[in-house]
Amino acid sequence: MMMTTNTPSQSTPHHVVIVGGGFAGLNCAQRLANQPNVKVTLIDKRNFHLFQPLLYQVATGSLAASEIASPLRYVLRDAKNVSVHLGEVTDFDLENKQVLLADGHLAFDELVIATGSHHHYFGKDEWGSIAPGLKTLEDALAMRRKILMAFEAAERETDPVKRAAWLTFIVVGGGPTGVELAGSIADLARETLKGQFRSCALKETRIIIAEGSPRALPVFSENLSAKANDALKKLNIELKTQSLVVDVTHHSASIKSMATNEVETIATHTILWAAGVMASGLGKKIAEKTGAEIDRMGRVVVSEDLSIPNYPSIYVAGDLANFAHTEGQQPLPGVAPVAMQGGLHVAESILAKLNTYKTNKFNYIDKGSMAIIGNNKAVARVGSAEFSGFIAWAMWLLIHVTFLVEFDNKIMVVFNWATNYLTRKRACRLITGDVDTPLLDNDASN
Repeated sequence: MMMTTNTPSQSTPHHVVIVGGGFAGLNCAQRLANQPNVKVTLIDKRNFHLFQPLLYQVATGSLAASEIASPLRYVLRDAKNVSVHLGEVTDFDLENKQVLLADGHLAFDELVIATGSHHHYFGKDEWGSIAPGLKTLEDALAMRRKILMAFEAAERETDPVKRAAWLTFIVVGGGPTGVELAGSIADLARETLKGQFRSCALKETRIIIAEGSPRALPVFSENLSAKANDALKKLNIELKTQSLVVDVTHHSASIKSMATNEVETIATHTILWAAGVMASGLGKKIAEKTGAEIDRMGRVVVSEDLSIPNYPSIYVAGDLANFAHTEGQQPLPGVAPVAMQGGLHVAESILAKLNTYKTNKFNYIDKGSMAIIGNNKAVARVGSAEFSGFIAWAMWLLIHVTFLVEFDNKIMVVFNWATNYLTRKRACRLITGDVDTPLLDNDASN
């Protein structure tokens, strides 16, 4: 299928092509919705927008996959000038201003690339099949299966040493995702599943976080990191700081202490990756075409307005962009608020050019950051104010519900959270996938 647009003129709408339906791409499309003389095509490999901050709750059975995903066509149903194209961008023809797809091509006047990031195993990509990350719905469902199958295997294992390995969970990375994942597993084992297993004692569940920095949640202040550490201790979660995972197998993880250089090998069948990300491969492709610089994470170094230097009609936003035009010259982090504000700014820049206004520098407004650690436990920074405990937990719930795209999803998430809080049931504890796979095989049991 070949898709093209006419050469722009006064009689044809200005065609904006957005690649990626994540936070940056969707916010850009929504801002351009129903604008005069603007036509928008949003391209994504998936037909839905995914609320990634809540993926860990799908992975641990608190929410269903459908509750954090919204069909793009439905979200943009009232935007008459926006079309959604399900497809995969493979390259760019900048001379002819075309996006190349696996099944055709699409011409553009303005191009916005916001394809996000994926897991980064620091040169050990073979670990991916053993230590799943958390970026897609498939990741979350695979992780949920791995976690719940570990408890099922522990129930059937008669050898106490082998059972202990099944009840050991290692989370690689002590940032917000790692801390939230570990806390949710702790609640799952000690609250939700209590009384449901007959042979194994779930109170013996061991959860370990391996973090390379000197403290958990290194993006937060030392004060909030200390409070998070206290909350982790109360959940009996072991935090190994200044520690790097140097090897993983189907039945163990080797963790090296940077302080002593000693390596500890821990028997486990459940290693979960929350340690690093790499920008989408389209970053490298557009950099090759434009001569733009990319950093070691594959992010494209952008100008002050999020455009590519010397290419004012091509923008990069979200996790794919390295924006370092701030005090201290540190790139903005790859988090949802940065992506959302970046997408809106790109849309404003496009509208400014069409209306002969001056394009402004992107000015990210940091409204704060949060991390939940378990029921009633969280840390939060709002401006210069810091919160912890129940109030931070309640703030976390409110903010995340607010940012969900669909009203129906907001209702369902609030209902499930309330039910889970009162009953600790977690109704989404379904094991899906290849149910014929042996629960205990010779390799995994040794």
